[in-house]
Amino acid sequence: MFLRIDRLQTELPAPKKKDPNAAAALQELLGGKYGEMSTLGNYLFQSFNFRSKSKLRPFYSLVASITAEELGHVELVSHGVAMLANGPDKDGDETGGANISGAPFEAMQDIRLAGSFFSNAGGSLPVNSNAMSWNADMVTTTGNVVVDLLHNFHLECGARLHKLRVYETLSDPTGREVCGYLLVRGSVHAHAYALALKQITGADITKVLPTPNIPLAKIPECQKYLDEGSHRRLYRFSPEDYREMAGIWGNGEQALPGDPPGELVVVDGPPEGGKIHDLTGTASAFTPDYAPEEMFEVAEKLYKMSR
Repeated sequence: MFLRIDRLQTELPAPKKKDPNAAAALQELLGGKYGEMSTLGNYLFQSFNFRSKSKLRPFYSLVASITAEELGHVELVSHGVAMLANGPDKDGDETGGANISGAPFEAMQDIRLAGSFFSNAGGSLPVNSNAMSWNADMVTTTGNVVVDLLHNFHLECGARLHKLRVYETLSDPTGREVCGYLLVRGSVHAHAYALALKQITGADITKVLPTPNIPLAKIPECQKYLDEGSHRRLYRFSPEDYREMAGIWGNGEQALPGDPPGELVVVDGPPEGGKIHDLTGTASAFTPDYAPEEMFEVAEKLYKMSR
């Protein structure tokens, strides 16, 4: 699987203001029980432990492909958290040295996740919105493909409900965009696992355990992804792999009722994506920008000391 290091999976607007509490809310989508670390961990180890890869290749290909996408989701949420904690885009890094005598970050003592500032100056961590760490107890891998697919369906449905609740707590465009994109992609993944269960067992799981009734068209940040057909696409993140999943996500299968109609398609390559915002250095938080002249000065001193 491949992760594009110069592009996020979608474009995120710059935040309107620095809002570490909004960043804390978004952390739930990263390290919560139904967060992207959980979905990544579940699918990653299921693909590692997958039995009968050759005989069940379409199902293995499907789980592995969604695993690759989940890695990009972890990156997307992490970037959104850091953007909200950092504030609006700036032209340059903080200058004038690190004058800390006036307690420049006094407000940080009252934010919900003060540890996110103390540990890494407001970046993301593998924790939920209450700073509880994601852990391996959240991973289910049974070795039984039917049980694992059913668990994955449940996991994606739960994740969509959590994303909706987080969305309803946010007003900043950065966090809402993260939620809107992941709500659509989570719907795709739940649909994919439902189709896989239908093919391998004959049971239409959506009629027994319907996906949560979340009308995506009523969420503005979801609408554009529906208009461009993102709800009908699974992406191939490797030039040579995942082809067999077209036997599940394809074959004339159609979009879910309530979404814009159309046939499900496998897209060769990753999403077009969006830029990675260049977070600024903050000297007073001791998160400086890269300063090559200082690096060379230190290296020269170390070299002389070693002689």
